[in-house]
Amino acid sequence: MAKKAETPNMVERFDEFKEYKHIDKTTMVSVLEDSFRNVLAKMFGTDENLDVIMNPDKGDVQIFQNLEVVPDGEVTNPNLQISLSDARADNDPEAEIGEEHTKEIIFADFGRRAILNLRQTLQSKILDLQKEAVYTKFKEIEGELITAEVYQTWSKEILLLDEDKNELILPKSESIPGDFFRKGEMVRAVIASVDNKNNNPKITVSRTSEKFLRALFELEVPEIHDGLINIRAVARIPGERAKIAVESYDDRIDPVGACVGVKGSRIHGIVRELRNENIDVIPWTSNSSLLIQRALSPAKVSTVNVDEESHKAEVFLRPEEVSLAIGKGGANIKLASMLTGYEIDVYRETGEADNDDIYLDEFKDEIDEWIIESLKSIGLTTAKAVLEMQPEILIEKADLEAETVDHVIEILKSEFEEEPAESEEENPVTEE
Repeated sequence: MAKKAETPNMVERFDEFKEYKHIDKTTMVSVLEDSFRNVLAKMFGTDENLDVIMNPDKGDVQIFQNLEVVPDGEVTNPNLQISLSDARADNDPEAEIGEEHTKEIIFADFGRRAILNLRQTLQSKILDLQKEAVYTKFKEIEGELITAEVYQTWSKEILLLDEDKNELILPKSESIPGDFFRKGEMVRAVIASVDNKNNNPKITVSRTSEKFLRALFELEVPEIHDGLINIRAVARIPGERAKIAVESYDDRIDPVGACVGVKGSRIHGIVRELRNENIDVIPWTSNSSLLIQRALSPAKVSTVNVDEESHKAEVFLRPEEVSLAIGKGGANIKLASMLTGYEIDVYRETGEADNDDIYLDEFKDEIDEWIIESLKSIGLTTAKAVLEMQPEILIEKADLEAETVDHVIEILKSEFEEEPAESEEENPVTEE
């Protein structure tokens, strides 16, 4: 009887494992049984003839070994066989040769080393279970908003802890320019990715993702949370500017007004969270031309020619509207392209006098193609459009070297200077 009392006491040493988060009682019992079997199999060479019975309500375990009864002196494997006299002496007076004898094993009898081995096995299995549970939990909420505490900061990333002390990584590349957090500060972000390489879950969060902006709007705008307003498209240049297209499923609700709020009450909180990132909210439309016009706001577009197959659009504006359409550093036209999914080329309304303008693509023999593409990316597609821009603006917006800009201007100017020169040669009498 004394031996049997030791087993519950020994099992109670593992009570601390019962309260692990994300692991239910049934799973824990299974892990305990597997751990016992793992250790016993190493001790006895097999666990096939062992019965491990867990009693979670009582907090104990019973282990039984099923042995074949053989004649005295013919036991060849004591882990599988028992002699007839030993079986009868072990509370089985009616044992017969060839029958099965069940013998109870008191695990604590194997000493401290066996218990330590069991504990290590159990810890390893529980750790694996915890990791799997953490991975599953965060994989299910990937893309959702989370608030966590700054635990440690490094040069390239920040370590965050959620309310359950799970570790989250915020890389510098996923932080908004201007983000600066101190230890203990609470940070909002979205679950960007969840990996489980070698059963070692890594949860990466982001504040630059489009999903972060979506999640903030859902948090601040009840109509979005309730499904009355839908966010159709989002485009961001983190920390600088963003555009968001929304539509309402209720004709009585103005989607833009609902997102902005009275006197900007709703959007101001989002702007502050995004380090004063300017946000343009526009009404969604399935009309591609109209959507492009709205996306280029605050510029007023005169005409839009859309090629649905190539997803390209030619936009014509008055000269004074071009800089608004392009935006600082080309941000506005870039965001408009991202939001609509169209490659947008901006043209000035020139009139008949400018019919002699030349597309930049015609200069590929003299100007490197990458330079032409840089100019086109900020809405400059013709020679005169480039020449009308100040060199300083070209350097800033197209991200070109001063020497490169000077070279381009020289080539483009020479193209328009040739005609007057030829004209003067054709009329030498006029000079006289």
